[in-house]
Amino acid sequence: MSNPVFFVATGSLEALGAGDTVTITGTEGRHAATVKRLTPGEPVDVVDGRGARGRGRVARAEGELLAVVLDTVEREPRPPYRLVLVQALAKGDRDELAAESATELGADAVIPWQAERSIVRWKGERGAKSLAKWRSVVSAAAKQSRRAWVPEVEETHDGAALAERVGRAALAVVLHEDAVRSLGSLLDDFVAGEPPLDGEVLFLVGPEGGISPQELDRFTSAGAKLGLLAPHVLRSSTAGPAALAIAGDRLGRWPARA
Repeated sequence: MSNPVFFVATGSLEALGAGDTVTITGTEGRHAATVKRLTPGEPVDVVDGRGARGRGRVARAEGELLAVVLDTVEREPRPPYRLVLVQALAKGDRDELAAESATELGADAVIPWQAERSIVRWKGERGAKSLAKWRSVVSAAAKQSRRAWVPEVEETHDGAALAERVGRAALAVVLHEDAVRSLGSLLDDFVAGEPPLDGEVLFLVGPEGGISPQELDRFTSAGAKLGLLAPHVLRSSTAGPAALAIAGDRLGRWPARA
């Protein structure tokens, strides 16, 4: 069973090694002591969200304090390709659910997309609160998944900003029911072309009402391809995570164990 994970500030593990002690306070410390009820000697991991992971054992857990004596400190490299879920805003928290599940399945970044047919609109204070909530949900999902890297939740994109992003991507796929080619075959061709390992791969998921013809034209003109996920239509909340699962396999994120 994998160790529970607790977050520390970015960079705080850089100068530490075996035998050093990390002290965590506040919400994370309280969660360890009063929710997880950790006791001295139990194994835990501490991560900074940018790839650094310390493995160690609890020295003290009480109140709002968790002290961990480190056994090792490692830096986990970013996996090949940067997988980005572009999720159209949707009603009923389905967009938020998609961001959460995509994080568990390996997304490196999430872009909220204000699509033309999105019923939900992020404006002013509501938009700021919604973005903050997405970031909190993604952070919690990364913690639950024991990830050392926490995906970035970027600022909301409109169609114009997204088309510019598509034009810079190594591969951009609009997940669409009218696509002729499967997402798997598009990814296989992408890998066969030996693209740079640091390239960005975008998966675009539309809202409940679908992607407008104007948006579709804009994205395909910028270089996006249409990809089919399944023989039936998936909800906005499941399409992105399904794409991430396929990409994890086809792009070597999930290698088979010997």
